[in-house]
Amino acid sequence: MGRFKKGCIIDDDPISVFGIKKSMKDIDFCDHVVVYTNGQEALDGLTEMTEEGKKLPSIILLDINMPIMDGWEFLEDFVKIPNSNSDEVTIFIISSSIDPRDFLKAKSFSMVNNYIVKPIFKKDLVKLLSDIGMQ
Repeated sequence: MGRFKKGCIIDDDPISVFGIKKSMKDIDFCDHVVVYTNGQEALDGLTEMTEEGKKLPSIILLDINMPIMDGWEFLEDFVKIPNSNSDEVTIFIISSSIDPRDFLKAKSFSMVNNYIVKPIFKKDLVKLLSDIGMQ
């Protein structure tokens, strides 16, 4: 049984998503992973979950550079989703950007736990678990 019941990856890069999902499986990270390819698709999907009375994923790995709606726009709109467990959702930014401004911007969102530079490896996910007290 995974450490999380449900996780979510929001990323438009299929290679990154494949690697993250494989690493998640290897370390028994979560039971189920939902994947969205942009922020708008994620907002629509997460809103639908709440409308159906389902809990949001406990953890979201969010890329910032995506088409249609980027990660920053997603964060601004995510807080507007009415849900009973949105306070229990932990978000980690995952990006290939090493721009210090992105690191600072990520810290300005209270729901963002940390910023992880891609590519994401098993050791990064293990550290993530440790950072939130699940290891």
